[in-house]
Amino acid sequence: MSGDHAGLEADTARVSGRGRDRLVVVLAIGAGAADVTAFVVLGKVFSSVITGNLVLLGLAAASAKPGLALRSGLALAAYATGVLIGAPIAARGRRPTWPTGVTAALGVELCLLLGFTAGWEAARHRPGWQLVLLALLSAAMGVQSAAVAQLGHMSSTYLTGTLTGVLAGLVTREHQAGRWRDAGAVAAVVAGAGAGELLILFAPDWLPALTVLPLATVIAVASRHRRPAADDS
Repeated sequence: MSGDHAGLEADTARVSGRGRDRLVVVLAIGAGAADVTAFVVLGKVFSSVITGNLVLLGLAAASAKPGLALRSGLALAAYATGVLIGAPIAARGRRPTWPTGVTAALGVELCLLLGFTAGWEAARHRPGWQLVLLALLSAAMGVQSAAVAQLGHMSSTYLTGTLTGVLAGLVTREHQAGRWRDAGAVAAVVAGAGAGELLILFAPDWLPALTVLPLATVIAVASRHRRPAADDS
């Protein structure tokens, strides 16, 4: 009987893990949309691809492009601020699969993205306000990155290491936990970016929805499946 109980617990853990992995993939859709928004509309920089922004900052310094330096530096600073805000919130709680602090941090990200949405229609064509929108978007991605980092060795935003792990696993044939999640996250970022570009071309007013809706879905699902636990305090 105890063996059956242990098997049931193990199966429940696997199901919870699969659910977590799906939520991370959904978050990656919004991250792809956020980056294409920042790059195409808000000044040729990224909201979460920090390596790219560091390269752009160096390029701006070497070629004396103050506008690019301002935008890439602002995106870096806002992203870092988002991480500093999100990390201590996401670290609360000790649930093994999806800590309640992660959901709380994603709630902070949602507030930032709603602020971004509110200013999108009125401000996206005004250079000064574009900087505000870029800061809000980058800070939101920083919060998301910090939140997902609390779930383990996975990401929904910076995916260079994720892609490297997927490709390395294919050629070495080594078993890798979360391989399908990681491959899904890479595909989801591409899909989110592609969908974002289509909205920019044909329905730009709806572009913020592509960042907000995946996040809101994840928060709703995570909140619905949350169960009180003694170690959540």
